[in-house]
Amino acid sequence: MTRLDEVELGDHVCWRMDPTATLLTDVRAYVADGALYGDKVVMIGSTGAATTARDCSPAASVILDLPDLADTDVMLAAVRREARTAVRQGFRSVRVLTERAPMTAPGGAEEMLAQELKLDEFASESGAIVVCAFRSSLWDAPSMERAACMHPHEMGTRAERPAFRMFSTGANEWSVDGVIDSEGADAFNAAARAAIRHTPTMKLRFDTLDMIDAAGMHALVDAARHLPDRRIEVEGANETVRLCWELAGYATDGVPVVMAA
Repeated sequence: MTRLDEVELGDHVCWRMDPTATLLTDVRAYVADGALYGDKVVMIGSTGAATTARDCSPAASVILDLPDLADTDVMLAAVRREARTAVRQGFRSVRVLTERAPMTAPGGAEEMLAQELKLDEFASESGAIVVCAFRSSLWDAPSMERAACMHPHEMGTRAERPAFRMFSTGANEWSVDGVIDSEGADAFNAAARAAIRHTPTMKLRFDTLDMIDAAGMHALVDAARHLPDRRIEVEGANETVRLCWELAGYATDGVPVVMAA
């Protein structure tokens, strides 16, 4: 994706902002298209961007100036509430824009991934458009890579496709594509831990996964064991992945990950 006006309903976009860009300038097309297509614009935690939205479409924008952006449940509840309100008001959908900043509190990195996964789930199930803006100056490379892996779409500076992507395909169900090797194992572990925290059983689809090595498999099992009474069910894995899983000794009752045939 090269421009924000290419977004479609259900998209969840990682926008890596150019260091010299300003959110106010680059967001105008996104907001203007919202007015054109009948979408309500929802700005999270960015008063300046919200002012731009109101300048372009004063009757169809709202600011969610939440007291604690680190609280995933509060943020998602507010976004879903605005989406329901937008439907009642006759809008086609909502266009969410949030400028992301690193969470420095203990557990903040995992909380950020949990938010991105929940935003992706929200976009997938509701048809909303969600754009998450990241200023490269605020993020180190590993954190930025983890965040990018939680978005089905990327745009902007150095917006190269991440090694793997994890995205929503239903309630508590996620699809994984690409390659999970030793370089991406930590990011995959963090993503899986974030996804399983709110559900006892999570489903992963490996239909489009090209490869997962020993480090990736260990990361998956470790994520399932991170919290008690959790279970991960993997479907769609190819024959090679299933064989490697068995050879690694994970196809046993004591492992809380089930690799379906």
